[in-house]
Amino acid sequence: MVRDQYQTVKELADRLKVNEATVRGWIRHGELRAIDIGKGWRIADSDLAAFLKAHATGQRPEGGGAAQDADPTTRDRDGSN
Repeated sequence: MVRDQYQTVKELADRLKVNEATVRGWIRHGELRAIDIGKGWRIADSDLAAFLKAHATGQRPEGGGAAQDADPTTRDRDGSN
């Protein structure tokens, strides 16, 4: 059995550079699996990996270099201009 490391909501929010309320919202809406232990939620590394994979936009380009789009900042989240 693989032993996961667990993070608090605050630790995860700091790691992803989002607000703690955002992480709690993901948990509340069932997007991010968490375990209620003691005084707060704990998120396993494997659950975070599954969450990130589910929210990825696509595969990384071969070679791990720059994105294939010339200027991704000009695109909306849905890929339109």
